[in-house]
Amino acid sequence: MKLTDFKYEFDKIKVPLHPADPRDSARLMVINRAEKKITHEKFSDIHKYFNKGDCMVYNNTKVFPARLKGKKEKTDASIEVFLLRELQPENMLWDVLVEPARKIRIGNKLYFGEDLVAEVVDNTTSRGRTIRFLFNGSNEELYEKLDKVGEMPLPPYIKRKPIPEDKEKYQTIFAKERGAVAAPTAAMHFTEDLIGKVEKKGVRLTPVTLHIGWGTFRSVEVEDLTKHRMDSEYFYVPEESAEIINEVKKNKKNKVVVCGTTSVRAIESSITASGFLKPAIGWTDKFIYPPYDFKITESLITNFHRPESTLLMLVAAFVEFDFLMHAYEEAVKEKYGMYSFGDAMLIL
Repeated sequence: MKLTDFKYEFDKIKVPLHPADPRDSARLMVINRAEKKITHEKFSDIHKYFNKGDCMVYNNTKVFPARLKGKKEKTDASIEVFLLRELQPENMLWDVLVEPARKIRIGNKLYFGEDLVAEVVDNTTSRGRTIRFLFNGSNEELYEKLDKVGEMPLPPYIKRKPIPEDKEKYQTIFAKERGAVAAPTAAMHFTEDLIGKVEKKGVRLTPVTLHIGWGTFRSVEVEDLTKHRMDSEYFYVPEESAEIINEVKKNKKNKVVVCGTTSVRAIESSITASGFLKPAIGWTDKFIYPPYDFKITESLITNFHRPESTLLMLVAAFVEFDFLMHAYEEAVKEKYGMYSFGDAMLIL
């Protein structure tokens, strides 16, 4: 398939600006691939689709306030720095994007609140820089300052200003391992009560980590998808999680339910020659698009994604494309919320 195959247009798309409240009151479209059947539920009913012995894989990454607003030394010009990834924690070196890029050069000092200062040490791209925080405290203390002065990096299509509540609202209930600049939003629909119902059915909740980068929103700019390159993102598959997932995979009566496209990319990035999951830690730039033979993922929980996005392409590799587009048409007709704060689908 080509890039333009993933372009869709609807007259009116509902894009919520905040998560559902409560989270599990979001709507759930259930897609049965074998029967080509679509049903409509509340997300709070998703536990009905799990069986004893299943496992649910989720991404436990945690979003940090990666957008910093400050001033440039001497000129006092307003600048914005977007923290992409930590390069060397011991030296407090970060890979960042800057605005306005033409005014920020090597050697410049950048001043933020809480007496936080950074120095530009390298150029990486037209808008990219490497900065070093000039801070004498520990790395944990640096993050405490970032929590105070930074804003949560809401997706670019969420057309509103960040609010303090976003630091809590733009997280999943599973958020534990700090390092993402975007939330794994399929998991945002879960609540403590719903998790309790899932576990009560004998389902094992299985964590992996993939720190989502800003590249998740980057446009695909080549018609030939084989030429697109994903940004590398840190991922971690713990040994215990690999053991649980492999045990479920071997038992044909149960299924591996994967929550979110980032969880899919994490587990599908670490496959043995015999088709099982192996523990791993490192970086992945895995790009999943049709056709693709999923080795681990048997059911998928996901949101409704933007046209021509890599997330939509991954889901289209899991569901026959024409049927998936029929489901999207149904979602728009039924006024489902789309994108990060929107409703969800369960693909069986």
